[in-house]
Amino acid sequence: MEWTREKRYLKYKDWDAQTLLNLQTQAATSAYQMHYHVHPLSGLINDPNGFSYYNGEYHLFCQSYPFGPVHGVKSWIHFASPDMVHWRYLGQAINPDSDVDNAGAYSGSGFVHDGQLLLAYTGNHRDENWVRTPYQVIARMDKNNKIVKDTDPIILPPEHVTEHFRDPQLFEHNGKYYIILGAQDKETKSGKIDIYKSDDLKNWHEVGYLDFSNENMGYMIECPNLVFVNDQPVLIFCPQGLDKKIADYDNIYPNMYLIGKNIDLAKAKFTPVQKAPKNLDDGFDVYATQAFNAPDGNAYAISWVGLPDCTYPTDNENWANTYSQVKRLEVKDNKLYQHPLKAIESLRMDHVAYSNQAHLTDHASSQYELKLSIKRNQAGKLVLNADTSMQTGLVLDFKTGDSSRLIIDRSNVGPKVNPDYGEQREVLLDPNKDLDLDIFVDGSLCEIFINNGAHVATLRFFADPENQTISFDHDIDYDADFWKMMPIM
Repeated sequence: MEWTREKRYLKYKDWDAQTLLNLQTQAATSAYQMHYHVHPLSGLINDPNGFSYYNGEYHLFCQSYPFGPVHGVKSWIHFASPDMVHWRYLGQAINPDSDVDNAGAYSGSGFVHDGQLLLAYTGNHRDENWVRTPYQVIARMDKNNKIVKDTDPIILPPEHVTEHFRDPQLFEHNGKYYIILGAQDKETKSGKIDIYKSDDLKNWHEVGYLDFSNENMGYMIECPNLVFVNDQPVLIFCPQGLDKKIADYDNIYPNMYLIGKNIDLAKAKFTPVQKAPKNLDDGFDVYATQAFNAPDGNAYAISWVGLPDCTYPTDNENWANTYSQVKRLEVKDNKLYQHPLKAIESLRMDHVAYSNQAHLTDHASSQYELKLSIKRNQAGKLVLNADTSMQTGLVLDFKTGDSSRLIIDRSNVGPKVNPDYGEQREVLLDPNKDLDLDIFVDGSLCEIFINNGAHVATLRFFADPENQTISFDHDIDYDADFWKMMPIM
C-alpha cells in the first residue's frame, strides 16, 4: 500500500470494519508479537500517554494509528491494570474528531483532580493549507471511563515557538498547577522545555523556558517529564539533534535524563547534579518514556520501544512497535536505577535452575525470563534465541575482570533492524565484580536489567521463532533461574 498523506489522514469513520478486523488478526497471529507487554491490537502504537493511578486502578493510554504501521492521524487507546502488569484493553479513548485535533490527538499526560482523571494532550490542528497549529487540550474521564473533551484549548502556542510545541505534562507542585511542554524556539530553532502555571487549571500563564543546562539541546525536545524519585527531581526528555559531544548516544534520537539537586518551577530553574544528560536506556529502541509519581510514593516509568523515523520488520505485517514493562525508579547516590515490578513475578511458570553448564536449553520458547549471576574475572558470550548450531542469535558478550563491560550484539539474529545506527551497544561496568542480569524476552522484545537496575538495555530483535537455544560459548561460573512467562491478555 502507498501511504499518501490523503491515506494517512483518512477519517476513522471512512475505514471499513473488515479492514480493521483483518489488521487485528494479522497483528494477533504474528510470530513476532508480544504477549506479556502492551502491544498494538492493530497498526501502530508509539508514545505512552496519560500514565496514572485513578479510581483504584492504573491507567495507560497509547498514541495509536490502528490502520497501518505508519504515523497517520493519531488517536488514544486505553488500558487499565490493578498492578501495572496485567493490562486489559478498554477501547478507543480520545479520537481526532474535533476541530482542535482534526489531524491527530498527540501525546500528553494524566492528572487526578476533583474525582476526575484530567487528560492533557496536544491537539494537532491543520488548516486547509496544511498549516499546523498545536493546541493544548484537556479531556476529562469519569469513574465510568467516559471521556469528554473541553471545547476550547487551555494553551495556545506563544509567538516565540514554532509549530513544534507539544506533549504536555500536567501536575501539581507546591500548591500550584504546572504544565511542561516540549518546544522549538522560533528564533534559534533549538529545543526547549516551556513551563506554564495556573492557580485554577483554567487560566494559564507562561513562566518561561526551563533553565536546566548551559548546552544547546538540539533542534527539538519531545516528551518532557518531571518526577520526584527519593525526593530528588528527575527530568526525563527526548532531545532531537543533540550534539554527541554534549552526551554520547547511538540511536537516531536519545531518551535522556538529568537528576536534580533541586527545582524551582516558579522561576523555571532546574539544578542538575550531573553535568550532562545520560541515556535512560542503554539499548537500541527506547523513546518517549513517560513517568509519574503514584500514590504509593514510588515513581514508575514506561517507554515506547520504537523510534521515530525508523522502520521495523513487522512493518511488512502491517503492525509496529510495543511498550516496555513498567519500571520502578530509584535514585541512590545520585544514580538512577530502574527495577522490574514485583508483580511481574506472578507471570512466571515452569521454573528451572542452572549452574555452570554451558548449554542451558533448546526449548526456551518465545516468552521467558532468565536471571543470572555471572561470577567475576571471566569473559565469554551468552547467546539467546540461537539455532542449535549457535550460528545465529542475540549475543551478550561480557567481561567481568579488570575491564568489565557488556556488549549487546543483534547483528546476526534475523532481519536487520536499523543497522545505520549500529548493531552493538556497549555498557561499561564496575571492574572485578559479579555481573547480574535479569533478561526478559517476549516475542521480538528483549529487556536486560543489569546489576540490579543500574543499567537497562531494551531492544527489538527478530529471531526465527524456531530458534530457542540459550547457551554460553564455553563453560562459565554462574548461577541462573529460568521461567517461561504467561501472557497477560
